[in-house]
Amino acid sequence: MRVLENLNPQKVFYYFEEIANIPHGSRNTKQISDYLVAFAKDRNLEYYQDELNDVVIIKEATPGYENAEPIIIQGHMDMVCEKENGFNIDFEKDGLELYVDGDFVKAKCTTLGGDDGIAVAYALALLDSDDIKHPRLEVVITVDEEIGMFGAIGIDLSMLKGHIMLNIDSDVEGEFLTSCAGGMSINTSIPVSRVIQNGVEATITISGLEGGHSGAEIHKEHGNANILMGRVLENIFNEIPFGIIDFKGGLKDNAIPRESTVSIIIPEGTNGDLVDIVGATAHEISSELSKSDPNTRIDLFFKGTSEKSVLDYASINKIIFYLRTVPNGVVNMSQVIPGLVETSLNLGILELKEDSLSMLTSLRSSVASRKEDLKKRVLNIVEMLGGEYEIEGEYPAWEYNDNSTVRPKIAKVYKELFGKEPVFNAIHAGLECGILSDKIPNLDCVSFGPTNYDIHTPKERLSISSTERYWNFLVKFLEEAK
Repeated sequence: MRVLENLNPQKVFYYFEEIANIPHGSRNTKQISDYLVAFAKDRNLEYYQDELNDVVIIKEATPGYENAEPIIIQGHMDMVCEKENGFNIDFEKDGLELYVDGDFVKAKCTTLGGDDGIAVAYALALLDSDDIKHPRLEVVITVDEEIGMFGAIGIDLSMLKGHIMLNIDSDVEGEFLTSCAGGMSINTSIPVSRVIQNGVEATITISGLEGGHSGAEIHKEHGNANILMGRVLENIFNEIPFGIIDFKGGLKDNAIPRESTVSIIIPEGTNGDLVDIVGATAHEISSELSKSDPNTRIDLFFKGTSEKSVLDYASINKIIFYLRTVPNGVVNMSQVIPGLVETSLNLGILELKEDSLSMLTSLRSSVASRKEDLKKRVLNIVEMLGGEYEIEGEYPAWEYNDNSTVRPKIAKVYKELFGKEPVFNAIHAGLECGILSDKIPNLDCVSFGPTNYDIHTPKERLSISSTERYWNFLVKFLEEAK
């Protein structure tokens, strides 16, 4: 028996569960891409699969809709793979353990992949239907959206005829997005040197932070575990000579880091001083984050005396300087749309290697000049410390279309179904609409999706009732597209 078997709409949740059983994290999309191709072959649908694993599936119009404008249904097949500390899962090989909790579908101790599995499930349910009236459907499912929108950047869409696109990749019911920020990932590497040091080994762990999507939830001011660890290290550095053995935090550049761990060597006889420093810093941070991250923990463990290869004084000084100086979080609020974040940074992944500290940071802005200026600020710090950098996955902002014809149609159908006006809004998170607008002339698009809370975290949960309402909306929109 399927876990989601009794949920409505049945076909949507059938395909959502099918997708959840297939590993489909970013850079691990071959299996789910082939599943989509097999789906198309089984139904004799026109399909395209490129070398990146992007998939396009086309279903011709139902009788009476042959002259209607084709509709592009678009989403991405990859998910962010995050898990609770200690939970045993291999995201490269294992499917998710779904369960139902009231009105929500969840995954045991992991992200759910509702972002953006629900788009794929909606699309497959439409393509598999024999009784839904619709124009020509052009389903575009891209790869690696979560790590730089590489699928959207590389895909060939010359086979498409449509100029109206429904991007199903947002998560607030009743809100339809019409523009988004542009962004990039900054991959930095700062050189470090090591020496051999004797002393007491200790491990400091920051955990319990809320995390979240670095675009959709950056305004909530959740703590960044990597940045906070820089503060802890600075306070220790000011009082105790120490060496860093290892340092690691965060899993995705577009997920606010929930955990960070550092292993250090301190001189014998300074255990008590370290306890006092870490304890005082933990109290300060916990008090500051009592509302945004109430479960914040900073734990200290001693492992006895040992001899280890550790970073030297100058290298530790560079790391602390970087973490205490580099911008992070909300940098600018929009001067055009009240309450909208305009520009932000998220130091998502940090890893200490033998001879370098590697970091991956997500930068977003809806203003191109501020995006470039913030990039320069980060790179100035990196270059001053003798480091190197690489810009990855840069994508343009999706600009607002003053002459949209699809927005009035969206509003009409939404009001007919639900008796109220929809909200048209902008978002700080990146969407593929900007990239695809450069590939499809005169593209008119709107982004929407059912309510999905805490995406990019193991608390992610998809509303069942909202999923059904938006399915009804999607079906009605297609039927009225004649």
